[in-house]
Amino acid sequence: MKQSKFPKDFLWGGATAANQMEGGFYEGDKGLNIADVLPGGKERLNILQSPGFNFEIDRSKYDYPNHEGIDFYHRYKEDIALFAEMGFKVFRMSIAWTRIFPNGNELVANEDGLAFYDRVFDELHKYGIEPVVTISHYEMPVNLVKQYGGWRNREVVTFFERYVNAIFNRYKDKVKYWMTFNEINSGLIMPIMGLGFSIKEEKDKYQPTFQAFHHQFVASSIAVKACHEIIPNSQIGCMILYAPVYSFDSNPNNVMYALEEERFFNYFCADVQVRGEYPSFINRFFKENNINIEMHDGDLELIKEGTVDYIGFSYYMSRTEKKEKFDLESSQGNLIGGVKNPFLKASDWGWEIDPVGLRISLNQLYDRYQVPLFVVENGLGAYDKVEDDGTINDYYRIDYLREHINAMGEAIQDGVKLMGYTSWGCIDLVSASSGEFSKRYGFIYVDKHDDGSGTLERKKKKSFFWYKDVIASNGDQL
Repeated sequence: MKQSKFPKDFLWGGATAANQMEGGFYEGDKGLNIADVLPGGKERLNILQSPGFNFEIDRSKYDYPNHEGIDFYHRYKEDIALFAEMGFKVFRMSIAWTRIFPNGNELVANEDGLAFYDRVFDELHKYGIEPVVTISHYEMPVNLVKQYGGWRNREVVTFFERYVNAIFNRYKDKVKYWMTFNEINSGLIMPIMGLGFSIKEEKDKYQPTFQAFHHQFVASSIAVKACHEIIPNSQIGCMILYAPVYSFDSNPNNVMYALEEERFFNYFCADVQVRGEYPSFINRFFKENNINIEMHDGDLELIKEGTVDYIGFSYYMSRTEKKEKFDLESSQGNLIGGVKNPFLKASDWGWEIDPVGLRISLNQLYDRYQVPLFVVENGLGAYDKVEDDGTINDYYRIDYLREHINAMGEAIQDGVKLMGYTSWGCIDLVSASSGEFSKRYGFIYVDKHDDGSGTLERKKKKSFFWYKDVIASNGDQL
């Protein structure tokens, strides 16, 4: 296999999210967040996509695996030592908003929450690992959902500004890489996790969704400007869910449909956050759907001034589209769907595997924006088996990652400026889409299972040692 050289300062590491791994449900005066009320199991997405989700915990009907996660809250030293053993240069993580402001609208930050992340950052720096911190990763305070209606309410911008100023001032000497909202464009499909509200009627979806997006764009720009002022040597990016959209065939109608889907989903949010203005293509959509965004004086100027330094994005799969889908088999993955691509195989969860699509994505994004890119999520969710001798032989994961890392190397040779790569779920954690433990991504196995059993013991998989060699060789040894 042809291998490409990576830049000497390439940022190798792994990625996680607070709500999927920390646990410590109510410890340290933490408040209730959206992830805390999401039930576990394969029906999670169906429940969340049904109208009128009430953001309540009902233990008589559901389990809530996010409450314990993998107990990183108490085991972070052990886990960070394992990341260091693999040679991580960076560790992508998130701060739980409700550890800092338990209800979201307090005037003073919670010292216990601030101190917890001080300890985590100090432990990372002990091993020379730079944290890459997502400010909001699917865990908005439930109080802001119930009392204010989530991001639909302009007042939430003020609460978010208070939050980012608290963490920037506290961690200005400990964190230089930041991202604002995780997979911000996912709100186009399911606004519950990212935008903080449930759609009661499908016909009413777009007006509140795009109003909420506008508030997030304003909040993102406020965060970017504050970050640059408080931490002058910082870099702060946006984070999008990216999947290149292929036309099912060369029928011009299908090509046009694929183009429209790609612009709407892949580029709308990024255009605003990177270019600093609403793209022209969205105007027709707003007009045809009677969308009228309420803006304050100065909003558009603020958005223009507060553009991000880089684009972080998740890549798991491509997407194939056909305008008329009659009698065609569908394909689903990471909240998005399309028609089945006959040229691609799929994971245990039906996510199509397309490493060339990552090279395509990198070229598309860099051609459009000409800013540094950062692959901050990519990985294979699979069933892992612990053998009688305790080994976990996840060669399928190694094959998946090898092909995707090779595709990144080719994109770098194409001229793409790529900052780094953090494989998703570098340690097993709770699946965001299904709340399962059995959907494993990690280099490190965690003894925790869907029925709640398990010791939480950590074990190194075969991929652990493989990735260690990849990092040590700066991508030359795949």
